[in-house]
Amino acid sequence: MQIIVTRTFAGASDYVAEIIADLVLSKPTAKLGLATGSTPERVYDKLADMHFKGLDFSRVSTVNLDEYCGVTGDNPVSYRYYMNEKLFSHINVKPENIYVPSGINNPEEELELFSYKIYNGKIDLQLLGIGPNGHVGFNEPGDKLHRAAHITKLTQSTIDANARFFNDKSEVPTEAITMGMGDILSAASIVLLASGASKADAVKALLMDDYITTQVPATFIKMHAAATVVIDYELANMIGYKVKG
Repeated sequence: MQIIVTRTFAGASDYVAEIIADLVLSKPTAKLGLATGSTPERVYDKLADMHFKGLDFSRVSTVNLDEYCGVTGDNPVSYRYYMNEKLFSHINVKPENIYVPSGINNPEEELELFSYKIYNGKIDLQLLGIGPNGHVGFNEPGDKLHRAAHITKLTQSTIDANARFFNDKSEVPTEAITMGMGDILSAASIVLLASGASKADAVKALLMDDYITTQVPATFIKMHAAATVVIDYELANMIGYKVKG
Protein backbone atom coordinates (compact mmCIF):
# COMPACT_ATOMS: atom_id res chain seq x y z
CA MET A 1 0.00 0.00 0.00
CA GLN A 2 1.42 3.34 -1.04
CA ILE A 3 0.95 6.25 1.37
CA ILE A 4 1.15 9.83 0.10
CA VAL A 5 1.21 12.78 2.50
CA THR A 6 0.72 16.30 1.15
CA ARG A 7 1.04 19.63 2.91
CA THR A 8 -2.67 20.46 2.66
CA PHE A 9 -5.94 18.69 1.94
CA ALA A 10 -6.26 20.80 -1.20
CA GLY A 11 -2.92 19.39 -2.28
CA ALA A 12 -4.08 15.87 -1.49
CA SER A 13 -7.20 16.38 -3.60
CA ASP A 14 -5.17 17.78 -6.48
CA TYR A 15 -2.82 14.79 -6.26
CA VAL A 16 -5.75 12.39 -6.57
CA ALA A 17 -7.20 14.35 -9.49
CA GLU A 18 -3.84 14.05 -11.27
CA ILE A 19 -3.84 10.27 -10.75
CA ILE A 20 -7.27 10.03 -12.35
CA ALA A 21 -6.34 12.40 -15.18
CA ASP A 22 -3.17 10.44 -15.93
CA LEU A 23 -5.23 7.25 -16.15
CA VAL A 24 -7.74 8.83 -18.53
CA LEU A 25 -4.90 10.17 -20.70
CA SER A 26 -3.14 6.81 -20.87
CA LYS A 27 -6.37 4.81 -21.23
CA PRO A 28 -9.18 6.86 -22.80
CA THR A 29 -11.63 3.98 -22.25
CA ALA A 30 -10.90 3.83 -18.51
CA LYS A 31 -13.60 2.62 -16.16
CA LEU A 32 -13.78 4.71 -12.99
CA GLY A 33 -15.36 3.72 -9.68
CA LEU A 34 -16.56 6.94 -8.06
CA ALA A 35 -17.45 8.08 -4.55
CA THR A 36 -19.55 10.88 -3.10
CA GLY A 37 -19.54 13.04 0.03
CA SER A 38 -17.52 16.12 0.91
CA THR A 39 -14.13 14.39 0.55
CA PRO A 40 -13.94 14.17 -3.28
CA GLU A 41 -15.53 17.52 -4.08
CA ARG A 42 -12.26 19.29 -4.92
CA VAL A 43 -11.13 16.24 -6.91
CA TYR A 44 -14.20 16.62 -9.10
CA ASP A 45 -13.69 20.37 -9.36
CA LYS A 46 -10.15 19.78 -10.62
CA LEU A 47 -11.27 17.14 -13.11
CA ALA A 48 -13.90 19.52 -14.44
CA ASP A 49 -11.21 22.19 -14.83
CA MET A 50 -8.94 19.69 -16.58
CA HIS A 51 -11.78 18.86 -18.97
CA PHE A 52 -12.23 22.57 -19.70
CA LYS A 53 -8.54 22.60 -20.60
CA GLY A 54 -8.86 19.58 -22.88
CA LEU A 55 -9.08 16.33 -20.87
CA ASP A 56 -11.47 14.07 -22.78
CA PHE A 57 -13.95 11.85 -20.92
CA SER A 58 -16.02 10.87 -23.96
CA ARG A 59 -14.96 7.21 -23.85
CA VAL A 60 -14.74 6.89 -20.07
CA SER A 61 -17.33 4.85 -18.13
CA THR A 62 -18.21 5.25 -14.47
CA VAL A 63 -19.79 3.18 -11.70
CA ASN A 64 -20.68 4.70 -8.34
CA LEU A 65 -20.16 3.00 -5.00
CA ASP A 66 -23.60 3.45 -3.50
CA GLU A 67 -26.93 5.25 -3.20
CA TYR A 68 -29.51 5.84 -0.51
CA CYS A 69 -32.58 3.61 -0.59
CA GLY A 70 -35.93 5.33 -1.04
CA VAL A 71 -34.45 8.46 -2.63
CA THR A 72 -35.04 9.35 -6.29
CA GLY A 73 -32.16 10.48 -8.48
CA ASP A 74 -33.58 13.98 -8.88
CA ASN A 75 -33.65 14.53 -5.11
CA PRO A 76 -30.87 16.95 -4.08
CA VAL A 77 -29.79 14.57 -1.29
CA SER A 78 -29.32 11.62 -3.65
CA TYR A 79 -25.88 10.57 -4.83
CA ARG A 80 -27.03 10.63 -8.44
CA TYR A 81 -27.92 14.30 -8.02
CA TYR A 82 -24.59 14.94 -6.31
CA MET A 83 -22.65 13.36 -9.16
CA ASN A 84 -24.57 15.33 -11.78
CA GLU A 85 -23.92 18.58 -9.92
CA LYS A 86 -20.30 17.97 -8.94
CA LEU A 87 -18.92 16.20 -12.02
CA PHE A 88 -21.09 14.75 -14.78
CA SER A 89 -22.60 18.05 -15.93
CA HIS A 90 -19.11 19.57 -16.18
CA ILE A 91 -17.37 16.93 -18.31
CA ASN A 92 -18.18 15.17 -21.57
CA VAL A 93 -18.84 11.70 -20.19
CA LYS A 94 -21.73 10.11 -22.10
CA PRO A 95 -24.94 9.49 -20.13
CA GLU A 96 -25.06 5.89 -21.29
CA ASN A 97 -21.60 5.34 -19.79
CA ILE A 98 -22.71 6.47 -16.31
CA TYR A 99 -24.12 4.16 -13.67
CA VAL A 100 -25.26 5.21 -10.21
CA PRO A 101 -27.29 2.47 -8.50
CA SER A 102 -30.96 3.25 -7.97
CA GLY A 103 -32.42 3.25 -4.49
CA ILE A 104 -36.01 2.99 -5.69
CA ASN A 105 -35.98 0.15 -8.24
CA ASN A 106 -36.79 -3.47 -7.43
CA PRO A 107 -33.89 -4.43 -5.10
CA GLU A 108 -33.18 -7.84 -6.62
CA GLU A 109 -33.18 -6.49 -10.16
CA GLU A 110 -31.08 -3.47 -9.22
CA LEU A 111 -28.49 -5.61 -7.42
CA GLU A 112 -28.22 -7.84 -10.49
CA LEU A 113 -27.71 -4.76 -12.70
CA PHE A 114 -25.24 -3.30 -10.19
CA SER A 115 -23.14 -6.47 -10.29
CA TYR A 116 -23.20 -6.46 -14.08
CA LYS A 117 -22.02 -2.84 -14.19
CA ILE A 118 -19.19 -3.60 -11.76
CA TYR A 119 -17.88 -6.70 -13.53
CA ASN A 120 -18.61 -6.01 -17.20
CA GLY A 121 -15.01 -4.92 -17.64
CA LYS A 122 -12.75 -4.39 -14.63
CA ILE A 123 -12.87 -1.08 -12.81
CA ASP A 124 -9.49 0.52 -13.51
CA LEU A 125 -9.51 2.87 -10.52
CA GLN A 126 -11.81 2.91 -7.52
CA LEU A 127 -11.93 6.23 -5.67
CA LEU A 128 -12.77 5.96 -1.97
CA GLY A 129 -13.37 8.12 1.05
CA ILE A 130 -13.57 6.71 4.56
CA GLY A 131 -16.23 7.09 7.21
CA PRO A 132 -15.49 8.03 10.84
CA ASN A 133 -16.32 4.44 11.79
CA GLY A 134 -14.11 3.03 9.02
CA HIS A 135 -16.81 2.26 6.49
CA VAL A 136 -16.04 2.39 2.76
CA GLY A 137 -18.99 2.68 0.47
CA PHE A 138 -21.71 1.70 2.92
CA ASN A 139 -19.88 -1.37 4.17
CA GLU A 140 -20.50 -0.79 7.86
CA PRO A 141 -18.57 -2.29 10.81
CA GLY A 142 -19.90 -5.61 12.05
CA ASP A 143 -19.13 -9.27 12.69
CA LYS A 144 -19.02 -9.94 8.96
CA LEU A 145 -18.85 -8.07 5.66
CA HIS A 146 -20.63 -8.70 2.37
CA ARG A 147 -18.56 -9.73 -0.63
CA ALA A 148 -20.97 -8.44 -3.28
CA ALA A 149 -23.39 -5.56 -3.82
CA HIS A 150 -26.16 -5.54 -1.25
CA ILE A 151 -28.74 -3.52 0.66
CA THR A 152 -27.48 -2.51 4.09
CA LYS A 153 -28.81 -0.79 7.19
CA LEU A 154 -26.78 2.27 8.13
CA THR A 155 -25.23 2.52 11.58
CA GLN A 156 -26.25 5.37 13.84
CA SER A 157 -22.76 6.89 13.53
CA THR A 158 -23.11 7.01 9.75
CA ILE A 159 -26.59 8.50 10.00
CA ASP A 160 -25.24 11.12 12.40
CA ALA A 161 -22.29 11.91 10.11
CA ASN A 162 -24.57 12.32 7.07
CA ALA A 163 -27.20 14.38 8.89
CA ARG A 164 -25.43 17.60 7.89
CA PHE A 165 -26.67 17.08 4.32
CA PHE A 166 -30.33 17.03 5.46
CA ASN A 167 -32.69 19.53 7.06
CA ASP A 168 -33.27 17.18 9.98
CA LYS A 169 -31.60 13.98 11.19
CA SER A 170 -34.96 12.21 10.93
CA GLU A 171 -34.80 12.67 7.13
CA VAL A 172 -31.57 10.67 6.72
CA PRO A 173 -32.30 7.33 5.01
CA THR A 174 -31.60 4.28 7.15
CA GLU A 175 -30.72 1.94 4.28
CA ALA A 176 -28.48 2.10 1.21
CA ILE A 177 -27.47 0.00 -1.77
CA THR A 178 -23.70 -0.42 -1.93
CA MET A 179 -20.82 -2.31 -3.49
CA GLY A 180 -19.54 -5.11 -1.27
CA MET A 181 -15.95 -5.29 -0.07
CA GLY A 182 -15.17 -7.92 -2.70
CA ASP A 183 -16.48 -5.59 -5.40
CA ILE A 184 -14.27 -2.77 -4.15
CA LEU A 185 -11.19 -4.98 -3.93
CA SER A 186 -11.77 -6.27 -7.48
CA ALA A 187 -10.72 -2.90 -8.95
CA ALA A 188 -7.34 -2.81 -10.67
CA SER A 189 -6.30 0.08 -8.41
CA ILE A 190 -7.72 1.88 -5.39
CA VAL A 191 -7.16 5.48 -4.31
CA LEU A 192 -8.43 6.45 -0.86
CA LEU A 193 -8.48 10.13 0.12
CA ALA A 194 -8.95 11.28 3.72
CA SER A 195 -8.65 14.33 5.94
CA GLY A 196 -9.99 15.67 9.23
CA ALA A 197 -10.05 14.79 12.89
CA SER A 198 -13.27 12.77 12.58
CA LYS A 199 -11.45 10.30 10.30
CA ALA A 200 -8.35 9.96 12.49
CA ASP A 201 -9.25 6.71 14.28
CA ALA A 202 -10.28 4.98 11.07
CA VAL A 203 -7.22 6.14 9.15
CA LYS A 204 -4.96 5.14 12.04
CA ALA A 205 -6.40 1.61 11.91
CA LEU A 206 -5.80 1.54 8.16
CA LEU A 207 -2.25 2.90 8.16
CA MET A 208 -0.77 2.22 11.58
CA ASP A 209 -2.28 -1.05 12.79
CA ASP A 210 -1.12 -4.37 11.39
CA TYR A 211 -4.43 -6.22 11.60
CA ILE A 212 -7.47 -6.43 9.33
CA THR A 213 -10.87 -6.37 10.99
CA THR A 214 -14.51 -6.30 9.94
CA GLN A 215 -14.97 -3.74 12.72
CA VAL A 216 -13.04 -1.27 10.55
CA PRO A 217 -13.93 -2.27 6.97
CA ALA A 218 -11.36 0.09 5.45
CA THR A 219 -8.56 -2.09 6.86
CA PHE A 220 -9.32 -4.59 4.09
CA ILE A 221 -7.71 -2.09 1.69
CA LYS A 222 -4.37 -3.31 3.12
CA MET A 223 -4.91 -6.51 1.13
CA HIS A 224 -5.00 -4.76 -2.24
CA ALA A 225 -1.83 -4.91 -4.31
CA ALA A 226 -2.30 -1.48 -5.90
CA ALA A 227 -3.85 0.72 -3.22
CA THR A 228 -2.82 4.33 -2.60
CA VAL A 229 -3.88 6.32 0.47
CA VAL A 230 -3.55 10.11 0.23
CA ILE A 231 -3.73 12.25 3.39
CA ASP A 232 -2.48 15.65 4.52
CA TYR A 233 0.19 16.49 7.10
CA GLU A 234 -2.40 17.49 9.69
CA LEU A 235 -4.03 14.06 9.63
CA ALA A 236 -0.66 12.31 9.48
CA ASN A 237 0.37 14.14 12.67
CA MET A 238 -2.91 13.25 14.38
CA ILE A 239 -2.35 9.54 13.90
CA GLY A 240 1.39 9.58 14.50
CA TYR A 241 2.37 8.67 10.97
CA LYS A 242 5.94 9.73 10.34
CA VAL A 243 6.61 10.98 6.84
CA LYS A 244 9.72 9.34 5.41
CA GLY A 245 12.44 11.45 3.85
